[in-house]
Amino acid sequence: QLQLVESGGGLVQPGGSLRLSCAASGFPLDDYAIGWFRQAPGAEREGVSRINSGGRTMYADSVKGRFTISRNNAKNTVYLQMNSLKPEDTAVYYCNAQHPVYGSRNYWGQGTQVTVSS
Repeated sequence: QLQLVESGGGLVQPGGSLRLSCAASGFPLDDYAIGWFRQAPGAEREGVSRINSGGRTMYADSVKGRFTISRNNAKNTVYLQMNSLKPEDTAVYYCNAQHPVYGSRNYWGQGTQVTVSS
């Protein structure tokens, strides 16, 4: 079975940090482009960060300098380190894996809630 599982969300105060994990089962994550997305209540889903199979990374302007995406191939896991969190970062965070050639190979995790509040 092919599955992505996010973890690491929770409640944190403004200025705090969280590290989200996206663990893949059943396929090699390093063959895919991995994106982190988030969706706040009443808002559109937005892309947050992405790392491709070659290790190139991208970040939304709203999180540049605060978030870092990385990959541990041995653990088949992608991480999103989130520092200096702001209330506007509050959302459900999802990871997505898409094969760069076989686009039908596209998987989503169940999401993990991040709440930034004092």
